[in-house]
Amino acid sequence: MGIAILTQDNGLILGNIAKYILGPILNGIFIFLDKLPWNNSANIGVAIILFTIVIYLLMLPLTIKQQKFSKLQAKMNPEIQAIQERYKGKKDQDSQLAMNQEIQAVYSKYGVSPTGSCLQLLIQMPILFALYRVIYSIPAYVPLVKNAYKGLVDALITKPDSVEFMQTLSSAKNFANQFSSDKFVEGSEYLSNTFIDVLNRASSADWANISATYPDLSETVAKTMSTLGSYNNFLGINIGYSPKDLIVNAWSGTDKDFYVILIAILIPVLSAVTQWLNVKFTPQAASSNSGNSQADQMQASLKMMNVFMPIFSAFICFSFPAGVGLYWIAGSVVRSVQQVLINKHVDKMDLDAEIKKNIEKRNAKLRRAGIDPDKVANNAVRSTKSIAAKASSYTNKEAYVDNSKDSAPKNTNYKPGSIAAKANMVKDFNERNNK
Repeated sequence: MGIAILTQDNGLILGNIAKYILGPILNGIFIFLDKLPWNNSANIGVAIILFTIVIYLLMLPLTIKQQKFSKLQAKMNPEIQAIQERYKGKKDQDSQLAMNQEIQAVYSKYGVSPTGSCLQLLIQMPILFALYRVIYSIPAYVPLVKNAYKGLVDALITKPDSVEFMQTLSSAKNFANQFSSDKFVEGSEYLSNTFIDVLNRASSADWANISATYPDLSETVAKTMSTLGSYNNFLGINIGYSPKDLIVNAWSGTDKDFYVILIAILIPVLSAVTQWLNVKFTPQAASSNSGNSQADQMQASLKMMNVFMPIFSAFICFSFPAGVGLYWIAGSVVRSVQQVLINKHVDKMDLDAEIKKNIEKRNAKLRRAGIDPDKVANNAVRSTKSIAAKASSYTNKEAYVDNSKDSAPKNTNYKPGSIAAKANMVKDFNERNNK
């Protein structure tokens, strides 16, 4: 299935974040670099690194808040696991409700919400997905880069068979839907954007094919490639190409360029290494002693993900344009540095003071809503005790019913030969005969 790249993402969430927040930030950084006094200062590689640093710094408050919650959660976990262990094996509704009430009471005690870290993730994840979208589609959000293609694209559009020709390029397979779209009208902006999308992913062989097919445009092709080469040149390689293409092109030349091959190999390798380091610096939740709790299952999933992500990042960075790999590496390095600093800050944090502050914030929020925090706490305690007692009664119900089937304890302290003793003998006789 094709994907629209240059035509900006129109998604309700990611599209608006990319178009109105992240895109303008990247564009502003690129314009700033372009106005610096030295030659070739407007560099996409440098812009990606600065852009990544800026975005992660803007998200730093959310990251710190998430780590504080993780620290509090580590302190709460023994209490929560003790509650879960106490209700282990009790699947009835009352027991489950009692367990949830007791766990909620623990969260209230620490002044945090069970979904405390979810809000930060819900805010961060769309930003990170939109960030990747912008990095992958730089011409769509940076007019200076888009304009580098315009002269060639305008000339190609005038060729009667250019649409069919563009679809023969190796990069065109990613944009099949765009070529078949109803918006695809000759001379339209959508047509121009589609051509730029294809050229933005074109290999060196594709560029050579354009010059060979349209000799009269060879000078325009050379000028376009020169401008893009200036923008994309980072550490001596063109980050518009994937490491895979860079290696193939460098190896297939008459004079093999081992420097390009080395840098191309280092990109996916560094991506995997920095991703692994980032995982190591991130605090990991301690597993419980129960051996089969939900926490342990989640921990096992996280460990598997921690192994998978570095491998996955290496694969992505080998196959996608090197600019994406550069962003991935820069992001992992920035996150690792942030994490080291945050860990030092959080480790020095007075948990008791933080808990007290959280409770005060929670109580203030309840008071603003017209709710008495003390009353809520007392009601929660009474409700928990009531449900726990009911759950305990329910669990022992079967034993209670079995005991009720037995005859009442007999009073054997009768005087031999008394009327009471004789009456008790008659009663026993009748009960045995009635069974």
